[in-house]
Amino acid sequence: MPLSRRFTLTQYLIGERRRYPDATGDFNALILDVALACKAIARSVAFGELGGVLGNHAAAQGGSVNVQGETQKKLDVLSNQVFTRFNEWGGHLAGMASEEMALPYQIPAQYPRGKYLLVFDPLDGSSNIDVNVSVGSVFSVLRAPRDAVASGRDVTEADFLQPGAAQVAAGYALYGPTTMLILTVGNGVAGFTLDPNLGEFMLTHPQLQVPADTQEFAINASNSRFWEPPVKRYVDECLAGQTGPRGKDFNMRWIASMVAEAHRILMRGGVFMYPRDTKDPTKPGRLRLLYEANPIGFILEQAGGRASTGQQPVLEVQPGALHQRIGLVFGSRHEVERIERYHREPLRHEAEAPLFAERSLFRH
Repeated sequence: MPLSRRFTLTQYLIGERRRYPDATGDFNALILDVALACKAIARSVAFGELGGVLGNHAAAQGGSVNVQGETQKKLDVLSNQVFTRFNEWGGHLAGMASEEMALPYQIPAQYPRGKYLLVFDPLDGSSNIDVNVSVGSVFSVLRAPRDAVASGRDVTEADFLQPGAAQVAAGYALYGPTTMLILTVGNGVAGFTLDPNLGEFMLTHPQLQVPADTQEFAINASNSRFWEPPVKRYVDECLAGQTGPRGKDFNMRWIASMVAEAHRILMRGGVFMYPRDTKDPTKPGRLRLLYEANPIGFILEQAGGRASTGQQPVLEVQPGALHQRIGLVFGSRHEVERIERYHREPLRHEAEAPLFAERSLFRH
């Protein structure tokens, strides 16, 4: 398609803004600031070892661990700095929250404050960066409480504890063979590809839709001994292939980068599972609700897919803490609904165990 027929991200946002005649433009400016941060991170990722950004963060040679108890990579720290620096000055935000910061980030006193909150994982899948596998950034935009906007007060953790259904926008940037920005503002999902010559995100994938059916699933099989029965039942049926109860063969994928997993599913369907398990009973899941599960869930739902904890839609979960963890299943609608159904009828899995199957000791 000729260049003149492509919309830039700015043009796309202007078109969306025209649906709201009273809009001030603050929201569009915020999204463009986020996009600029993603471009800067993409550049650092692209240089890799040439830019000196690989490896763990030194922190005075003693190593560095974030609030999650995870070892920080150099790019984790750099990406977090980029997100805060590019978004603190514009006057669109009342505050920010990040995977890499224990407490909410306050807008410095020298900058005006706005009516939105930004939450983000600045570099998802950073364990992959040293082996040159795709990583990304995930973000979510919420409205700040009215009293915070009116008074200009510092934001608190409670201000961010909004269910995913309250999101104004969500998106992710994928730093792969090409850099892409996937965005929803509550009116479907659009995909933009970074043109390295222009330095602009160009609309290349309008109105993305997740196929309702799939033959691909993604899960960390090394945790199988910790899975709950409904998850084990689902995976066992997929592995049984054509001769099993599903009557078709499945492929299993696992990248260990949620952004890359979500992007594959958005482009061609599939189901991703990082469910709650018994590996660490103190953690009700591996992924963080506010800045991983909610934005990805919003994107997938807007694209016709489904996102769930297994027991309920993830966008309905009321957060209880800034860094709350949760189990997550998302992807092609029919597969996620099947997994939800298995959670509602766990005893059926036991009834289908070989001991009680046809020609067992308990059948004639």
